[in-house]
Amino acid sequence: MKSFPMRVVALLAAAALLSVTACSAGSGTSSGGSSPGGGQNLSIGLVAEPASLDFTTTDGAAIPQALLGNVYETLVKQDDSGKIVPSLAKSWTVSPDRKTYTFDLVGNAQFTNGKQFTASDAVFSINRVKTAWTISLKSAMDVVSGAKAVSPTQLQVTLSRPSNDWLFRMTTRIGAMFSETGVSALATAPVGTGPFKFSKWNRGDSIVLARNDDYWGTKPFFQQITLKYFKDATALNNALLTSTINVIGTVQAPEALSQFTSNSKYQVIEGTTNGEVLLSFNNSRPVFKDLRTRQAIRMAIDHKALLDTCWAGRGKLIGSMVPPTDPWYEDLTGVAPYDLAKAKSLLQASGAAGQTLRLRLPTLPYATSCGQVVKSDLEQAGLKVQIDQLEFPAAWLTTVFKNADYDMSIIAHVEPRDLGAVFNAKYYTRYDDPTLQADLAAADAGDEATQVADMKKAARRLSEQAAGDWLFLLPNLMVADKDIKGLPTNAITENFDLSKLSR
Repeated sequence: MKSFPMRVVALLAAAALLSVTACSAGSGTSSGGSSPGGGQNLSIGLVAEPASLDFTTTDGAAIPQALLGNVYETLVKQDDSGKIVPSLAKSWTVSPDRKTYTFDLVGNAQFTNGKQFTASDAVFSINRVKTAWTISLKSAMDVVSGAKAVSPTQLQVTLSRPSNDWLFRMTTRIGAMFSETGVSALATAPVGTGPFKFSKWNRGDSIVLARNDDYWGTKPFFQQITLKYFKDATALNNALLTSTINVIGTVQAPEALSQFTSNSKYQVIEGTTNGEVLLSFNNSRPVFKDLRTRQAIRMAIDHKALLDTCWAGRGKLIGSMVPPTDPWYEDLTGVAPYDLAKAKSLLQASGAAGQTLRLRLPTLPYATSCGQVVKSDLEQAGLKVQIDQLEFPAAWLTTVFKNADYDMSIIAHVEPRDLGAVFNAKYYTRYDDPTLQADLAAADAGDEATQVADMKKAARRLSEQAAGDWLFLLPNLMVADKDIKGLPTNAITENFDLSKLSR
C-alpha cells in the first residue's frame, strides 16, 4: 500500500487493498450451513480490485492479497506471529559470514501446468526479479550476487553482503516461485504451486480460485473461493446481510458494525495490520522543502478526533512508519502533538500560510472519509486545501504514484516493513534523506540488536523530519458467517491465506 502504491494497499491495503470481496462461488456439494453456492464454496467481499494479475510489473496490494500463498508460493513464509517458517523450502542454513543461504526444497511440488518444481525454477524466479520485474520492490533482490541449483532439491543463494532484510523479503511477493514455462500470461493466467489454482476473472466483479487437488501439501477445505469486489461500503455490508457473500474481508464502514455485532448469525474479528494510513507529501514540491511547513501540517491535525470521526475510533495512532507488530516499534505520537497555535505560527514563519495544496485522494472509503477531516484541520491552521477524487486503482496509480502529480494524498501502505521502500527519492513521496538511508543500511548489515536499534533511529528520524503524517494504523476488521473458521486476527502479511479457512 502496505502501502496501494507499489507497496500499498490502499496500495493495502490498506493496503488496501486490505479488503476482499467474495461473492457467490458457483455450484457446490457438501454440507454445512447456508452459503452462496454450497458448503464447500466460499465468497469473500473485498475492495480495491486488482488492475492486473501480474504483480511483477503492476503495483498494488490487491494482487498479492489474492494470489500470494494461494496460487503462488514462496520458499519461506511468515506464520501468524511473524516468524519465518518453511514453505517450498523445508529447511535452510546460513554460512558463518551470513552471505550464503542453502535451501533444501520439497521434492513433490508441481506447478498447475504440470511441471515439477525444482531448484532450477527457484534460480529462474530469483534472477527474473532482477531482470524482468519493473516494480520498485524488485530492489530487495539487488543484494543477491548469484543463485545456483546444487541439485533438483537444493538451492544456493549468495549475497554480496550480509542482509537482515533479504530472507524476510523472500516471504513477500518478490519471493514467489514461477515456472519458466508459466510466465507468458501472468496478467491473466497465473501459474503456481499453491493450494489453489486460478479459475477465472470476471473484471469489475470477482476473481475465482479453485482448489488445487494435486497440491503437494495439506489440501484446502473449500473447493472454490470467490473474491468479490465492491466499491461501496454499504453494498459490501448488504452483500453479507443478504447471504450473497460469507465474509467481509475488510470492513469499510466501521460505524456500521453494530448491525453485525448485535446479530448472532455473524462473528466480528478485530486485530491489527501493517496498514499505515499515510498523509503523504510530495517532498519534491517547493512548499514541502521547508521542515516547518511539514511539521505544521502534522501539528494541525487532531489525530484522535480524526480517527474517531472517519474510522469510528477503530485503529491505532502510531506516529511513524512502524506498526506495533514489528520488533522496532515505538510510540512516536508525541513527536508532533496536536497544537493548532504552533501550527499556525510555523506556517506563517515558513511562508506557506494561505497557499493552496491539492489533496488528491483515491476512491477508497478511509481516504475519502479522512480527507475531509484533514482539509478542515489544515484550513483552520491557515492553508487552503483542494480535494480531487481519483478512481482507484488506475487513475490514482497513474497520477499520484507514477507521475507524482500531487501535493498531498492519503493511502494505506499495507506491505510489511516498508519504511525504506516508501520514503526514498525514487518513490512517489520523493523523499531524499541520506541520514535516513544510512540508518537503514546500518540496520540491514548489523546483528539483531543493531538492526532493532538502527530501525528505531530511522523511524524517529522520519517522524522528526515530518516526511509525511501517519494518520493511524488500519485495524484488521472482518465480519463473517458464524460458522467460518480460520480467519486471521491480525493481517500482517501481503496475502490473505485462504487455505486456512473452513466451515
